[in-house]
Amino acid sequence: MSKIFFRIFNFLAIFSLSFFLLSCENKIEEVNSVSSQKEKVMVETSKDIVVTYSDSAEIKAILKSPLFKNYKTEDPYYEMPIGLEVNFYSDGDSESKSKLTANYGIRKQKQKIMEVRNNVVVINNKGEVLNTEKLIWDENTQKIYSNEFVKIKQKDKIIYGDGFESDQSFSKYKIFKIKGTIYLKEGELVP
Repeated sequence: MSKIFFRIFNFLAIFSLSFFLLSCENKIEEVNSVSSQKEKVMVETSKDIVVTYSDSAEIKAILKSPLFKNYKTEDPYYEMPIGLEVNFYSDGDSESKSKLTANYGIRKQKQKIMEVRNNVVVINNKGEVLNTEKLIWDENTQKIYSNEFVKIKQKDKIIYGDGFESDQSFSKYKIFKIKGTIYLKEGELVP
């Protein structure tokens, strides 16, 4: 009885293995399609880059980043995974109107929109400071905005809110859903 059992077992094992191997067949078109999709994503990596944005021969912004990745896909984008600094200019001035820093940034080339995240700080030439965790720079409208919590330190007060919108020089801005204002005395330390 054990010989018959082993023959049946061997027959079933060989039949199952044959069926499994035949059912795992891929069409060559599917294999080529998957491999060609991987080849479409090309990434160029640069270190210590400086990018100048201009319009009608006037410098609008200068971006600096220690690591810059250029993804060449159907919807191309730039990534700055370890931080960036952007100085904004206006009216042909050679002096920066505001400076933005963040620990991460991504710029969608077709849309001309940059999203920065993680420890975002914007400082204007009046000394006002914006802190938030996420900010969008829309190059088309030349505006910066956020829907996240923001803290803006002015000379005599600190304003907290949820959301904000400004020109890219951070000189004219609106704070949305103000949560509170702290007035500072001269020489008082900032919380």
